[in-house]
Amino acid sequence: MLEILISGGWLMVPIVACSIISLAIIGERFWSLNRDKIIPTQLVSSVWSLHKANQLDKSKLQTLSTSSPLGRVLAVGILNRSHGREIMKESIEETGRQVVHELEKYLNSLATIASITPLLGLLGTVIGMIKVFAAIMAHGVGDPAVLAGGISQALITTASGLTVAIPTLMFYRFFRGRVDELVIKMEDEALKMVEMMHGDRE
Repeated sequence: MLEILISGGWLMVPIVACSIISLAIIGERFWSLNRDKIIPTQLVSSVWSLHKANQLDKSKLQTLSTSSPLGRVLAVGILNRSHGREIMKESIEETGRQVVHELEKYLNSLATIASITPLLGLLGTVIGMIKVFAAIMAHGVGDPAVLAGGISQALITTASGLTVAIPTLMFYRFFRGRVDELVIKMEDEALKMVEMMHGDRE
């Protein structure tokens, strides 16, 4: 494996670096975008129980705000409950945009890696073919061994770039879909709480 990487030339360095960064981001996003961590089950019902018992003081709201992204959204809405439904919704939407930005953390980096690694592979191909033609000009086409180095570099960098880009793009799409799903669920839970506090929902 090391020999293959070395034969791919210096462009293998950024390709391997991209693969390491991609793996780190994928692992971190799997950990961070856990549904139970972002939208804990029964959170809205427990908040509603505290609200009915008139126990939502500042310390409880602070704990709620730091417990999860959904808790943060709900806490902001509860803080503005005395200002009416529209103000509650506006505050929830504003905080929700910040939460979405945090959920999308590193996803742009994944998209960038998925875009640039095939280009790095293509650049390696071009450099490899330049070496092939330079060898042909210097030695002719009689000795295949002279041409093998450039062709090998071209194929290795192209394959490596695609090997990194394809799974990276797949995981990028997967995490984008998960973020969209979580955002819709958070909006639904927050709206449910607003309607309950204003007597529109049991």
